[in-house]
Amino acid sequence: MPNHYTFEEVVGTHPVSPHPIGERFSYEDGHSEHGIPTRTLSETDSDVDQFVAAMREFLRTHHSRPEDLERDRLRREAYARQGLTLPLTRFPTNPKTRKGNWTEVLLCEYVTASCNADLPVYRLRYNPNVDQSMKGDDVLAFDLNAHPIRIIVGEAKFRGASSKKAVTDIIESLERSFRGGLPVSLQFVANRLIVERNEALGRRIEECADLFVRNRLRIDHVGLLASNHLAPTHVEKNAISSLRRIAVISMTLSDGEGLVNSCFNGLESTP
Repeated sequence: MPNHYTFEEVVGTHPVSPHPIGERFSYEDGHSEHGIPTRTLSETDSDVDQFVAAMREFLRTHHSRPEDLERDRLRREAYARQGLTLPLTRFPTNPKTRKGNWTEVLLCEYVTASCNADLPVYRLRYNPNVDQSMKGDDVLAFDLNAHPIRIIVGEAKFRGASSKKAVTDIIESLERSFRGGLPVSLQFVANRLIVERNEALGRRIEECADLFVRNRLRIDHVGLLASNHLAPTHVEKNAISSLRRIAVISMTLSDGEGLVNSCFNGLESTP
């Protein structure tokens, strides 16, 4: 059955300048051949170095607290004075993990910029192994002021070469989340907030479970495929789902792997 929603109705508006994603990417909305709302993001001729600088800040924020990075900096300087290297990293060096985290962070920032939703917990900060992908929802954003309260669940994938499978993998992940009822990471988010002494917000997140049971919770789903110039074609042809509130973004990158590495390289040594 065709989805009659628009992309804006499911997710929100494209970020506008001076937001770095809005400056770096133009957009075009439409629907897949199967009626799924879609948005195609294409690189503009804006300054790529400014976008890289902005993404580096996003990556830094998502992976670690500022006080942790400052402590690392002081330790790194102390080690260097002794001719040693600090055997610690808070950012992935594995190429596959880098690409996955980069795409996840971009979708998080896109969602929070495009609609009135917040990201109460940066989940990558709690990854016990920074060079492996982290389990759970790639994006879990909340609009607690909406009526009904709204949760946005996101799935992001980076592919050097786009394909039908990449699109179906995104859709299937979002459908599994829907079939599971509440997002799998919801209790994780609530627990982290409570442990970190933000109990009021943590309890509000926990209450979403009660709202879900009473059918008073809105859950929207969004996927992102960051890939080559064929990504929009694969999304248009293969984005199909029985979910009512779902939308898919395709992002075309001229040199995706180079862009990801530019964003990650040197993060440890910069303030």
